[in-house]
Amino acid sequence: MFAAFSALSVRGRGAARLAASTLVSGLVAASVVAGAGPAAADGAAWNQGGATATIGGLKTYGGAVVHADSGDQEISAGLFEMSVDGGGMLQTYCVDIHNPTQRDAKYHETPWSGTSLGANKDAGRIRWILQNSYPQVNDLAALAGKAGVKGGLTEQDAAAGTQVAVWRYSDGADVDAVDPQAEQLADYLEKSARGVAEPEASLRLDPAAVSGHPGEQLGPVTVHTDADGVTLTPPADAATSGVRIVDKDGRAVTSAVDGGEVFFEVPENATAGQAELTVQASTTVPVGRAFAAESRSQTQILAGSSESTVSATASASWAKTGAIPALSAAENCDKGGVDITAANEGTEAFTFELLGVEHSIPAGESRTVTVPLQEDQAYDFTIQGPGGFEKRFTGVLDCMTQMGEAEAAGAMTQTLAEPSPATVGTVTDDTNLAATGGSAMTPLITGIAIGLVVIGGAALIVVRKKQQSAQG
Repeated sequence: MFAAFSALSVRGRGAARLAASTLVSGLVAASVVAGAGPAAADGAAWNQGGATATIGGLKTYGGAVVHADSGDQEISAGLFEMSVDGGGMLQTYCVDIHNPTQRDAKYHETPWSGTSLGANKDAGRIRWILQNSYPQVNDLAALAGKAGVKGGLTEQDAAAGTQVAVWRYSDGADVDAVDPQAEQLADYLEKSARGVAEPEASLRLDPAAVSGHPGEQLGPVTVHTDADGVTLTPPADAATSGVRIVDKDGRAVTSAVDGGEVFFEVPENATAGQAELTVQASTTVPVGRAFAAESRSQTQILAGSSESTVSATASASWAKTGAIPALSAAENCDKGGVDITAANEGTEAFTFELLGVEHSIPAGESRTVTVPLQEDQAYDFTIQGPGGFEKRFTGVLDCMTQMGEAEAAGAMTQTLAEPSPATVGTVTDDTNLAATGGSAMTPLITGIAIGLVVIGGAALIVVRKKQQSAQG
């Protein structure tokens, strides 16, 4: 039983952090082993359930000005659109002003705790702004009346004013809208905002992993959703493995509702193995849900949703004897890392190693281990166990938005070169730029990212050679 871990810092914020991350990545990238050999590199990346979408660009926007000691920077501010995997569209605002938006980046619905919002005491005020402004309030005359805007509001004014108000709370930014009507709306929203609770996920399964013995019902796995109902897709090899998805009475089920409990029913003669349940539904994603990118692309917060496809998965593992692990993970910005929750329903302790620290989960117990990571650091680690058990977790830790004044100014000039002050409000869709939508630094950053991958790969090769030599 062992874990393999590798981590590469993809991009920091500002030139100083970029250089520092380059040095760190060369030192951190490694394979940490306890057992017979390195873990396999295959296996799907994880997510915590909900909508998965691809960002398409800034669609409705106006101009804004960010004030810093180094000077003022004009940028675009407004609504992004995302296309949902399986169908549906989302509208989002940015809550990460100092980072770029990568074209066609993949995003996952994420709890606030997995983003900078988790430690932001004003996150609830941001949700209030979203609930009480455009596009949730699409009667622009009524919105203008509430904000005291006598000249009325265009969609561009409403989007820009709302984004500016969001930035003031999400990033602590000193930012104003260019258009007077949009600025008046931003001031109204900022002053009127009140704390509102974080919305529930559109779909999640609790727990996301279970374990046990053949001949048992493994679970329960509880469905949490705002959809009317969900569809259950049994394991791909169910016909040959005999594993069924059932209710508490042992009846096979193909659907469930919010609060419903389902189980993996494993045949008594089954050999040690794993199975996965996929749950899917169609619903509108709640306003205020955070969306984090798989790559270094600015965090978004949901402002509007069409009927969209949402999904989640749960896994089960079983064996007759020995350790029987069940693993799940969640990014924890409060602790600055990834929480790995390991449960062991076996007859022996489950032992694994991460970053040189050995962890042992006694039989019948569950523990959470936090893997510490640096801000903006990509991670990719696989934990293996007996009977072919394997679980892979990948992502990028993105917890911070606010920086020191000097660093923020450096980031603004590097990542906000486009749109230029002369073109604010006239940027075409081809640029896909919001306030932080891209820059001339992109080729350099891409080259550095490729270099980090090479450095990380070299470190892995060196460590593996040392391991082979020691084993020989």
